[in-house]
Amino acid sequence: MTARIDHTVTSGTFSLDGETFDVDNNVWVVGDDDECVVIDAPHDVGAITGLVAGRRVLAVLCTHGHDDHVRYAPDLGAAVGAPVLLHPDDAPVWALTHDTPPDGALSDGQEIPVAGTTLRVLHTPGHAPGAVCFYADELGVVFTGDTLFQGGPGATGRSFSDHDTILTSIRTKLLTLPDETVVKTGHGDDTTIGAERAGLG
Repeated sequence: MTARIDHTVTSGTFSLDGETFDVDNNVWVVGDDDECVVIDAPHDVGAITGLVAGRRVLAVLCTHGHDDHVRYAPDLGAAVGAPVLLHPDDAPVWALTHDTPPDGALSDGQEIPVAGTTLRVLHTPGHAPGAVCFYADELGVVFTGDTLFQGGPGATGRSFSDHDTILTSIRTKLLTLPDETVVKTGHGDDTTIGAERAGLG
């Protein structure tokens, strides 16, 4: 059975540096009828388990440690019996929300097999030091979290972020992908590598 991508949007808040904002977050589930992985765990465990629909969850993959992406990751991991994985460079960001560490680590170049396809981890610091993207070559998509959006890079005006670093990450890790690669973001609409290359190349 061919892997597919399921999607929902959850609503809640993002808090950092003493400010709180209302946000809508994309949740992505990659898998088939039997198994899947979940990318990010914002706001609502019930909405995500509904999307999983009883499948075996191999892992909860965190694009980065901001609270609107990981606030419910431990609860989701416990609910579906899956490890929560985060790049270790985001441990200080994770610790702003959680007292205990995630279950395991993500590393640049790591391959995560699921439902006959593979997600390759791309470490893309800048929005956060441990930010990662997940590239599924066979599906022609990259899940970019808050690293790349329709219209450009993610925000870098807050703690743990750096504008020059995110531009380097995008140029060296994302703009090297095929132009037709669909970019599935942490917030908002899809775009493509080709569309974003025009503004960032």
